[in-house]
Amino acid sequence: MVVLSLLAERPMHGYEANQELLRREIQDWAGVSRPQVYYSLEKLAEFDFVKATESEGPQAGPERRVFATTTRGRAALANALERAEWTEQRERPPFLTWIALSWQARPGVFEQQLRRRRDYLEKELAREEETLGEIRREVGHRFHEAVWMVSLMIEQFRTELRWLRKLERESPRRARARNPVLSHQSSLVGRQSSAGHAPRAQVDEDQ
Repeated sequence: MVVLSLLAERPMHGYEANQELLRREIQDWAGVSRPQVYYSLEKLAEFDFVKATESEGPQAGPERRVFATTTRGRAALANALERAEWTEQRERPPFLTWIALSWQARPGVFEQQLRRRRDYLEKELAREEETLGEIRREVGHRFHEAVWMVSLMIEQFRTELRWLRKLERESPRRARARNPVLSHQSSLVGRQSSAGHAPRAQVDEDQ
C-alpha cells in the first residue's frame, strides 16, 4: 500500500521510488525495505494496480520503466484504507516486553537499561524535532499528514520520557505482588509475584 500510495502522487522509476521513501524516513513508520519496493512494483503490475511504461531517459536496464497507478490500483488503495485493522491494533514494543521480564535481570541491570532507554529516546526526540522543522518548511503549513505523523511520534517520545523519569524514582521501591492470582491461567501479575525470588528450576519449567 505504501508503494501504491507513493505512485499515486506521480509516476516514478523504481530507484526514484526507493530514494523518495528513504527521504521520507520510511524506516520510522512502515516496514518497507529496498528489495520489497521492487518486489511490490512487480506484484502491483501483475494485479494491474500499476502500469509500466518505457521512459526515454538515459537510464539502462529495468530503471527505464516508469510506474504509474491505474484506475484499478487507485480503487484498491481507497478500499484498503477503509479497513478497520488500521485503527484497531495495539503495538507490542520490545521495551514493554522487557519490562515484563525485567524482574529476572541481574542486580543493577534494571537501572542500567532504563538509562539506556532514556538516552535513546532523547536522541530520537531531537531527531524528530529536527525532522518536523524540515517538514514544515517543505509543506508550508501545519495541516498535513506528515506534520501530524511526526508530531505524534514526538508526543509519544515525550510521554515515555516522563514515564521513565517516574519509573527511575519508583524503582527502589519495587516489590512483589501482595495478592497474586495463582491458577492454571495465571495473570501477568501472578507470574511476576515472586519478583525474582522464584527458584530457577521453576522458572525454567514455566518456559
